[in-house]
Amino acid sequence: MKKHIVLLPGDGIGKEVINSAKDVLHAIAEEYNHSFSFETHEIGGAAIDLYGTPLPEATVGACKQADAVLLGAVGGPKWDRNPSHLRPERGLLGIRKALDLFANLRPIKGFKNLLHASPLKEEVVAGSDLLIVRELTGGLYFGTPSERRDNGNAVVDTLAYTRKEIERIVDKGFQAAQQRRGQLTSVDKANVLESSKLWREVVEEKKAQYPDVKVDHLLVDAAAMKLITSPTQFDVIVTENLFGDILSDEASVLTGSLGMLPSASLREDGLGLYEPVHGSAPDIAGKGIANPVAMILSTALMLRYSFNLDDEAKVIEDAVQSILDAGFHTGDLQVQDGRIVGTVEMTKLIVDYIKSQNASKCIASCYF
Repeated sequence: MKKHIVLLPGDGIGKEVINSAKDVLHAIAEEYNHSFSFETHEIGGAAIDLYGTPLPEATVGACKQADAVLLGAVGGPKWDRNPSHLRPERGLLGIRKALDLFANLRPIKGFKNLLHASPLKEEVVAGSDLLIVRELTGGLYFGTPSERRDNGNAVVDTLAYTRKEIERIVDKGFQAAQQRRGQLTSVDKANVLESSKLWREVVEEKKAQYPDVKVDHLLVDAAAMKLITSPTQFDVIVTENLFGDILSDEASVLTGSLGMLPSASLREDGLGLYEPVHGSAPDIAGKGIANPVAMILSTALMLRYSFNLDDEAKVIEDAVQSILDAGFHTGDLQVQDGRIVGTVEMTKLIVDYIKSQNASKCIASCYF
């Protein structure tokens, strides 16, 4: 398989972890007979410094021609006082909109030897393995421009959705549930919001098309509570933009570290932008101690959702699990009786595992 990938390192540790993703992809290409080509462009603060905009046209054009996009991180205090149109985060919002990336997928999985790092009790988070599917281009964030009234003493924000926008994200939620354990939880606020009433109507209409998926509805406040008190009850959660933003950040505490969380933002035709959930961490940038795992796991999501290479994605995920089980970890992870390694060494351990696993498979198939 031949695929062209645009790399957007961005700011801070983004430049370091994107190299880890590239190293892992080189290993996958070599071991599984694929060909990945790469093209690097600027976004965020780095693009502001070089080009005076957080999202250059060249970056947008390259991403539109790519088979997939990997993004490191954007932002940092250096640009905090910039006017709103010159903030690094505008680059991220802009590329999502330019590529029509409507579905954000964020898997949340508790790694066994990291459960003690979660602020929740280990017995509560043990076995947690869920996927949040969030609508990304509609809702409150993209309604009619906010308006100040009464000399600034009143404000109006607009939450707007079309049936088509709801249908396509609900379909994505059902499809994700089919690939996992067959359980879909739709989260809304249908007891108050008209948009949520339509949301629930669409889910009820769609479930006949997915008879192999069990569906339940939860109000967002109940969902927020159950994510903390009983996270193992969830398989796939599908919800609108604002609720998904809040719930996915809440769920991040299950893992004990943001450095472990990948995400995917997808278009209807499978084009995706893949990025770690963590920020640019400018305080540790350039020190070689950044955790590359979330970026590497985002690469696995790219292989699965954009390239349909599920076996290759799984070997990356297995590699991460095995290296953590062996006690290796970066400094942000509180692994008991473990060994702290840097960004490059952690990446090498994962790459070596990928190569050793494929070699084992070859030996088994050739000689037994």
